[in-house]
Amino acid sequence: MCGRFIITDTSPDLVAMFDVEHEGENLPEPSWNIAPTEQIPIVLESLKSDPKVRRLESARWSLVPSFSTELVPKFPTFNARAESVADKPAFANSVVSKRAIIPATGYYEWKTDGPTKTPHFVYSDDGLPLALAGLYAWWRNPTSSQDDPARWVLTATILTTDSLGELAGIHDRMPVILSEEWWDRWLNPHVPGDQAFVDAAVASSAEAAETLQFHEVGAVKGNGPELIEPVASRSPEA
Repeated sequence: MCGRFIITDTSPDLVAMFDVEHEGENLPEPSWNIAPTEQIPIVLESLKSDPKVRRLESARWSLVPSFSTELVPKFPTFNARAESVADKPAFANSVVSKRAIIPATGYYEWKTDGPTKTPHFVYSDDGLPLALAGLYAWWRNPTSSQDDPARWVLTATILTTDSLGELAGIHDRMPVILSEEWWDRWLNPHVPGDQAFVDAAVASSAEAAETLQFHEVGAVKGNGPELIEPVASRSPEA
């Protein structure tokens, strides 16, 4: 799973990296401790634009399907299992044409050993942001008036798959990391998605996963660059 992650790049950094043409409003600031339901930056292309326009937008991290009557679903939706995502009513429509990239400098994962859970930070060996495969959906608040600009809420989820290599020793799940060759295809809403399409993206992510490194960190509390420091390098006062 992927329950906490960080993004230290600024909006201009992400615009340049992902060739974004439109930068949305109220984009979140860099953060070292992003939790589900918080705002995150996502990259998407919309069918409403012809020709399509690549956008960087702020989304609520926990996908809410359009048919939901509440903003908080009865089950967690900040992650979606890639191997069955097209069959799940909450995610199926998004698989078809509402796919996103969720940039992440890295993510936290906890290794469980009996009652002990030890946090680790996972990141790319080249220091560049990871392009996590995601889905998005627009949710309309049924209690809001038609002229309320806040009635539409952009929401998103991160796809996960079986962990590879040494990462499997920490947790059995990991986010799907898109290789750069897949970015355009994954975002293109004119390319209809189905389970076979998702499976192909997951298969291609194995190479990107090979670039991952990880190290143990201290308690993931608060928000700051000290959270990702290796335990061995922290000062006694930290």
